[in-house]
Amino acid sequence: MSKIPYIDKILEVSQPYLEETFPAEKQRNELLCELEFLKEETNRNKIIEKWTQIYIYFVKQNFQNKYLKTNSQLVDFLEKKDDGVKIIWGNCLDVMRGMKPESINLMVTSPPYYNAREYSQWKNLNDYLDEMRLIIRESYRVLDNHRVFVFNVGDIFDNDNITTTSTWGKRRIPLGAYFTKIFEEEGFTFVDDFIWDKGEVQSERHKNGNKPYPFYQYPMNCYEHILIFHKHRNDLTRYPCPVCGCLKVNGNAYSEIGLKSWECKNLECFERSAANRGKRFSLKTIMTQGRQEEKYSIEKDFITKWRRDVIKINPVIKINSKGENTLGHTAPFPIDIPEFAVKMFSYNGDYVLDPFGGSFTSVIAAKKLDRIGVGIELNKEMFSKSSMENLNKSLKYNRFDNKQLEISELNYG
Repeated sequence: MSKIPYIDKILEVSQPYLEETFPAEKQRNELLCELEFLKEETNRNKIIEKWTQIYIYFVKQNFQNKYLKTNSQLVDFLEKKDDGVKIIWGNCLDVMRGMKPESINLMVTSPPYYNAREYSQWKNLNDYLDEMRLIIRESYRVLDNHRVFVFNVGDIFDNDNITTTSTWGKRRIPLGAYFTKIFEEEGFTFVDDFIWDKGEVQSERHKNGNKPYPFYQYPMNCYEHILIFHKHRNDLTRYPCPVCGCLKVNGNAYSEIGLKSWECKNLECFERSAANRGKRFSLKTIMTQGRQEEKYSIEKDFITKWRRDVIKINPVIKINSKGENTLGHTAPFPIDIPEFAVKMFSYNGDYVLDPFGGSFTSVIAAKKLDRIGVGIELNKEMFSKSSMENLNKSLKYNRFDNKQLEISELNYG
């Protein structure tokens, strides 16, 4: 008698749950066709791994198809196989509204600070925060579930223009606190606040050296926030047990807000506790525990560097000895920040999105670490020449075949 392929055993136990997840017979048949090749596979672990990947793909496809505003031209541009450097010129809110839901694996950015530059002006602080809220709301939609948004922002000294537009209305505006509140209200979970120590104060403002008295002395801002947020959309879809691969699982306790856990109820599962409890897992642990291999490891020195949540990084030097801006952007952030985000919160081949591309530092870091970097920038007329020069200089050659790097560009809207 021929041995029954293990994938058939998984499907037999999982049949009622497959019908629950995919009510349409057509989609179930498509899924089964995709699994045919596994009948020839004898390695159980490989079968479970591939089956789980295909199942998750079909679940995500179902979820993405419910969104009716996807822009096909944009999706084709993003999914096209190329060198992994994708630049989109346009309004980031409009661009993200055309993206598939949960199609980005990591987001890292530094937004335009309220009225800090001539190209980023708002009538008042409320208008600024309202616009940022819409962008953060859309970011939640496009970021994949159980993934991370790394957000660099500094507190500023300015007039919020709410009470008065007079100079006496200037004050310290805690943008870090305001953004944290907005992120949480839009569904994200606050995780960490790294303090970026920018070094010694370079300004004479607020010094009041001729008045060494109480109430006359104020510190200069020499730090910024690197805020870490998780996205945990409460997903009630059953996922396969990572040990036996079956969908015969029951809901278990939440390990974090919005992070649903499951417990395997297949009595023939290969891993059960002393109390005969099945494997407990979540979609997040399927992702993270399944990639604990040498090729995904982070070097120890890098982990040590970011062990403390106060990190000293020198600001970017953008003006050369001739007084020229070598980056072409007035507010670039150091590559250390996106490098940290990419190494700590993504895997090779993941999509890394910076909605405020600027000089495209995040895209450069993503590409150098074998991810797909996507940068959106509104001000093409102002930054395109210098930013593209910066990209070409930083990513001169494709290290695999020593050919000139191809940077894909799209004008949106």
